[in-house]
Amino acid sequence: MSIPNEQIARLAGHIPFLNQQDDQLKQRFYSQASIIKLQKGQPICHEGNHCSHLSIVLEGTARIYKLGENGKEITLYRISQGESCILTASCILSEIPFPAFAICDTDVEAAIIPANTVQTWLSESAVWRDYIFSLVATRLSNIIHVVEDVVFRKMDRRIATYLCNRAASESTAIRVTHQEIASELGTSREVVSRILKDFEHEDLIKVTRGAIQLIDLDTLKSKQHEQ
Repeated sequence: MSIPNEQIARLAGHIPFLNQQDDQLKQRFYSQASIIKLQKGQPICHEGNHCSHLSIVLEGTARIYKLGENGKEITLYRISQGESCILTASCILSEIPFPAFAICDTDVEAAIIPANTVQTWLSESAVWRDYIFSLVATRLSNIIHVVEDVVFRKMDRRIATYLCNRAASESTAIRVTHQEIASELGTSREVVSRILKDFEHEDLIKVTRGAIQLIDLDTLKSKQHEQ
C-alpha cells in the first residue's frame, strides 16, 4: 500500500500538511497511504461501524449526518478537498463505533490511512497533530452552529439561509428537491414544502420540479435575521 510516484506532486497540492517541513511524515504518508475512488451516493460509513482507516478527501465532497428514529436526517458537516472527518479520527483514537452516517455527495477520491498509523503519527509528528487539531476546532464550530440553528432558529429562517448560501456558491437557479433540503436541515419534506410555498406567495422564489429559482435575493437574505 503506497502512493504512486506520479501522484505525489498532485497530492501535495491538495493536502496542507504535505507542504510543511516534516520530511519523515511525508515519506510515511506516501509509503503507507493509498488512494480510493467512490461514486456519488455511495455509503462511506454506517452508524455503529468501527473505523479501520482515516480518509483525506482529494476530490469531491462527503456528507456526515445523523439519522433519527423517525427517519429524519440532519447534516452535521461536509468534508471536501484536503479535509478529513473528525468523528472518524475520534473513533480511531478512542476505539469507539462511528456515531453517525457518512455518504458521498459527489464522486469522491480520497487518500486513506490505516487506524494504527493515525495513532502512531499523532504521538510522533507535530505537523500531523496540528492538522488533526485544526480539523477538530473547525468541525466543533460547525456542529455547535448546527445545534444553535436547530434549537434557537425558526425553520423559515433556516431555509432562507440555506437558499442564500446555495446561491452564493452556485447561482440563483438552485437544483435541489424539497426532500434534500429536509434532510439537510433535519425536518420533514412537508414542512419544507409549506415554507417554500409561503416564499413563493411572497414572490421571493419560483419553485419548479427539482429546482428553485431565487427571484428576490435581497428580501430572502433579510429573512435570515427576522425575529
